[in-house]
Amino acid sequence: MPDQRARDLRKHQTEAEKLLWSRMRNRQLGGFKFRRQHPVPPYILDFYNEEYKIAIELDGDTHGHEKQIKKDKERTTFLAKQGISVIRFWNNEVFQNLEGVLETILNHIEYPSPTSLTPLRGEAPLPSPPREREGPGEVRRTKTGG
Repeated sequence: MPDQRARDLRKHQTEAEKLLWSRMRNRQLGGFKFRRQHPVPPYILDFYNEEYKIAIELDGDTHGHEKQIKKDKERTTFLAKQGISVIRFWNNEVFQNLEGVLETILNHIEYPSPTSLTPLRGEAPLPSPPREREGPGEVRRTKTGG
């Protein structure tokens, strides 16, 4: 049933997903192909690049709660075991800094860095590098703005 669920999610995208997808679809982002709502059972990834095995996840406010943070880490660990790295952005980052989000995705594809530093969720952002690691295979942008 993941395929039906993925179809339903594609029909009911969040506003942040719609905006990001409008700039990633049809190889607009660096010529790289992305899929949206791509099943990797038991999960469905918001966006996925099969060639580089990169998942892009957009997180709303609920992802800042302890229980969801734990689920997200379990998901990332599972995906890392499949060889998939995860880049997470807060929804408000897409709205407030779309160009920065797109640049981060491109940089991760072109210059993957397993040794980047990462603050955990809720910590103050580091001034550099622009990408941070949160766990195995996961890149996490820190929340920007208000």
